[in-house]
Amino acid sequence: MLVNPNTSVTTTAMMTALARRTLGPAVPVHGLTVARGPRMLTDPASLAAAAPEVLATGRRALATRDCAALIVAAFGDPGIDELRALARVPVVGIGEAALLEASAGGRPFGIATTTPLLAGAIARRVAHLGLADRYTGLRLTDDDPELLARDPESLRESLARAVRDCVVRDGARAVVIGGGPLGEAAESLRARFSTPVIAPIPAACRRLADLGVTRVASTTP
Repeated sequence: MLVNPNTSVTTTAMMTALARRTLGPAVPVHGLTVARGPRMLTDPASLAAAAPEVLATGRRALATRDCAALIVAAFGDPGIDELRALARVPVVGIGEAALLEASAGGRPFGIATTTPLLAGAIARRVAHLGLADRYTGLRLTDDDPELLARDPESLRESLARAVRDCVVRDGARAVVIGGGPLGEAAESLRARFSTPVIAPIPAACRRLADLGVTRVASTTP
């Protein structure tokens, strides 16, 4: 089950499709959209508002017999600690998964994203995971996140500049694209750079595979 912490069903469909492509046909993925809250998580208030909705949606998913794992599909991983306290199945956040993958082996990494108001929250998440010594910093796109979301070409090019700055100016040897709704742009950028560009949704799926989630739980009573 993939939980989208914003209320955009279009974003849910895109992220679910990315997860399905990564995991393959042996692992069915069901996308769930929270019932209430912001359409985009662009600041600390919206991130905080998403957490109880993620928890409520996750609770409903966990109550079904075919939930083998949960993906929290926002880069700030809202509600993940509370869900882990409840769940008997793996719960993976796309932010955590991408950051751990980017920093593997002590590799220095940067983050490219569209949300300047979340810079502090992102830095705190990096520190919480014990990765601050490998973090080369955050590079931001130039335009308003909501405007970029409506213009895929501008989004890709703006993110490409941010990725380049992470590598050339900051010395990153891997760059995380910071946001679930940036998933398609992140995938398109991977081929443009010799430095690894980490897309959060596929990173979360790879983490689930590492945890042994290879099939859904049986629905047989």
